[in-house]
Amino acid sequence: MKKIILKAFGKINLTLDVQDRRPDGYHRLSTVFRGIHLFDLISLEKKEEGLTLEADRKDLPQGPGNLAYDAALLMMEKFPQISGVHIRIIKKIPVMAGLAGGSADAAAALTGLNLLYELGLSRETLEAFASELGSDVAFCLYPLAALGEGRGEILTPVDPGPMLWMVLAKPSFALSTAEIYLHYDQMNAALATHPNARNMILGLENQDLGEIYRAMGNALEYPVFKIYPYLAQWGRDFRRMGAEAVLMAGSGPTLAAFAREEEQARMLASHMKRAEGWTVLLTRSLTEEDLNRSMIYLGEASVEENPIEDIEGEE
Repeated sequence: MKKIILKAFGKINLTLDVQDRRPDGYHRLSTVFRGIHLFDLISLEKKEEGLTLEADRKDLPQGPGNLAYDAALLMMEKFPQISGVHIRIIKKIPVMAGLAGGSADAAAALTGLNLLYELGLSRETLEAFASELGSDVAFCLYPLAALGEGRGEILTPVDPGPMLWMVLAKPSFALSTAEIYLHYDQMNAALATHPNARNMILGLENQDLGEIYRAMGNALEYPVFKIYPYLAQWGRDFRRMGAEAVLMAGSGPTLAAFAREEEQARMLASHMKRAEGWTVLLTRSLTEEDLNRSMIYLGEASVEENPIEDIEGEE
């Protein structure tokens, strides 16, 4: 085989509690991850030697600093049989939005190289490599539903629960995760929401949307909303538009507005698209079937013979 094309799915944190700072400088987290049906397309093609990356957004690193590139470099260092690879990325997940777009791309690079070069690595081995790259990368290897602890890389699978329909609304600016955690450290942590992951897990197990909505929470909302109070106001506006719950995604600034049914979510999206400068995306939670269909192509065609753009609109 010469080439593989994969979907790299993003995520949201249904709960995100930030605890004390660890000796290595990271914070201890307790979070319930849930994969979402929003994905980048990642193409990996064998080449005789070297590592190159091409993204459709020129504001993204096209080499070191791009997590997909860093993931491939890590694999090449560990496995000399990986002679070379060219990576192409088509971004559909907004950048620096709290949706794990970069982590998803890195996870796809790990998975893709394992398949492309027939390394036969276990999921546990890939998770160990993923933890070297970032806190969310391990979950993005199989982004269904999990409790994340440690930095978020210690995973315990949980029941994915009922279908969750949501509208993602991202303002025109991006946030630095490091800056948000710095603000969190400087404030009184007691002022933040500290959601109970166990309550969320019970809601998922019980297929209880009401319980799920009540259990949602994100400790990082407090510092973000203090810096950008109009994000909190938009959250209140989305509730007035009919959202069942509104939650900031990860370290922000994206807001996720939840709906019980697809039709309700479409109505929300229609209202929210009137907000100038916001990126508004309708999506839903990920299913096992979605994950089973995450590999779009595996075979011998070259980039020229089977360009990634030809399948960009798949589904």
